[in-house]
Amino acid sequence: MEINLKKATLIKRYKRFLADITLEDDSDCTIHVANTGAMSGCAIPNDIVWYSTSDNLKRKYPFSWELTQTQNNDFICVNTLRANQLAEKAILNGTISELQGFETLNREVKYGEENSKIDFHLTNKNGFETFIEVKSVTLLEDNQGYFPDAITLRGQKHLRELIAVAAKGHRAVLLFAVLHSGINDVKPAEHIDLKYTKLLREASQQGVEIIAYKVIFKKEQLKFNVALTNKVPVIL
Repeated sequence: MEINLKKATLIKRYKRFLADITLEDDSDCTIHVANTGAMSGCAIPNDIVWYSTSDNLKRKYPFSWELTQTQNNDFICVNTLRANQLAEKAILNGTISELQGFETLNREVKYGEENSKIDFHLTNKNGFETFIEVKSVTLLEDNQGYFPDAITLRGQKHLRELIAVAAKGHRAVLLFAVLHSGINDVKPAEHIDLKYTKLLREASQQGVEIIAYKVIFKKEQLKFNVALTNKVPVIL
């Protein structure tokens, strides 16, 4: 995925969907933040913000925060909408070898007993179904990647749904999309959400496949090429 971005400096993030930045001409403005999470370690004042510009004249805030460049020079994709886009491309181009051999791919399919939507639903030529839930990983603490970065009732629900899918004989997959260049493996954040951690371990025992792929950032001037490329370990 190629994205043309411009550079700014973070002042602060607030109200979940907004952040104030200083542009390269030293003027300040407000940008949109497509991320409902805590963004722990991804939104530290004076970090570099890389933002895209919308051509939709109806938008109140035309700039969107895409990447953070930390003071340690790590890159983080903070736009959570990109996780599914990157995952889909990696499935379709064969990068994620575990998710091949399908005939059809559908997005946001309703399923389960808790009124959920699965990120991707695959079927093969025999009609066998694979349900894939994608979660973006951006929390780095003491050189360790963690998920989640805050208590996630929604994430807990998705694990229960995947466990139920596996119990019915379908294939259930949790794909961690690691969107932080400094993260090389993923652990459940037991110190943040103990219930999620227990459900994740139960899911693994009940036949849910848990895999992680890491994004690679390539920068040429103001153009970034971003792709899920490398498989990384999940440590349960």
